[in-house]
Amino acid sequence: MVVEGYPEAIIIDARTYPVRSVGEPDNDKVLRGPHDGFVETLVFNTALLRRRIRDTALTMEIHSVGRVSQTDVVICYMKDKVNCKMLDALRKKLDSININSLTMGQQSLIDCLVPKQWFNPFPKVRYTERPDAAAASILEGSMVLMIDNSPAAMIIPTGIFDFLQDTNDYYMSPVIGSYMRIIRMAIFAMTMLLIPVWLLLVQNPEFIPPWLEFIKIEEPNTVPIVAQLFIVEVVIDAMRLASINTPQSLSSSFGVIGALVLGEFAVSAGWFVSEVVLYMAFVALTNFTQPSYELGYAFKLFRMLLIALIALFDIWGFIAGIILIIAEIATTKTVTGQCYLYPLIPFKGSALASLLLRKPLNNKNN
Repeated sequence: MVVEGYPEAIIIDARTYPVRSVGEPDNDKVLRGPHDGFVETLVFNTALLRRRIRDTALTMEIHSVGRVSQTDVVICYMKDKVNCKMLDALRKKLDSININSLTMGQQSLIDCLVPKQWFNPFPKVRYTERPDAAAASILEGSMVLMIDNSPAAMIIPTGIFDFLQDTNDYYMSPVIGSYMRIIRMAIFAMTMLLIPVWLLLVQNPEFIPPWLEFIKIEEPNTVPIVAQLFIVEVVIDAMRLASINTPQSLSSSFGVIGALVLGEFAVSAGWFVSEVVLYMAFVALTNFTQPSYELGYAFKLFRMLLIALIALFDIWGFIAGIILIIAEIATTKTVTGQCYLYPLIPFKGSALASLLLRKPLNNKNN
């Protein structure tokens, strides 16, 4: 802006971009609570956090990443609660990134931040599109990383126990929230171990106690059980990919029809036994009890590894697979270098109890 009579000109940032409304995210809905969500505009997202945390300790540091794109990245944290060592480590990693652009938003940023472990499928961050969940994490001492052009905020650091939490737990009473969390933990274990343990028992009928006789295959066919399990795993993924590319108005009917047709006729034709279809359908559904898509696939890959080891080495393969999975989780590091099993390793009882059980608000040290 140039004003007559003044020798200086004023540079005004008057850029505007197309924006969408702050509607509730599709993948993180709640029964009760606010129905607003992050959008692709960074300024709107920081305002949603400021609206919930009106404290001068709330700090938002802006960084620019990408030589060409110069994408704005903001670190949000409470100055009096954040772990300073982790904050410094995150700053150094952000400032050391040397790429042209963050083509795929938060995923490109995570690829630059996490250690290069292509063989490790476990997610290193937890995503949320809910401002209330992000604000709660900040108040607990975590850091939230937000990127311009992306509605997904990243909560750092994130361990495997953090995925046991869900926003709905905190909009229910402590008893109901704790019950839901316990159910989620049990399903966590079942998605990994149900199929391998069943396969191990089917291969060794002498291990089956009398009260579990019903898990035996009543009508076996000529197709090996291991082959059936792998085929169904691939078919489930094929149906997921097909439903993603199906128009929204047809996706629900496509999933129901596809499951009924493939399941019913595959059993009738003698390709699969009904027990395989039943157990695999249960595992496929229970994957959606936790919000992380990446963690579901990490469990899936290790489940397939366990099935292969059991088929090759029987019970010793199962034992070796369990040891391998535990070692993989124990050696995984978060973005800030913390152990993935924290607060179990290193042990911190109060933090572990708050993750495993939903405590009343008045028992928290705020």
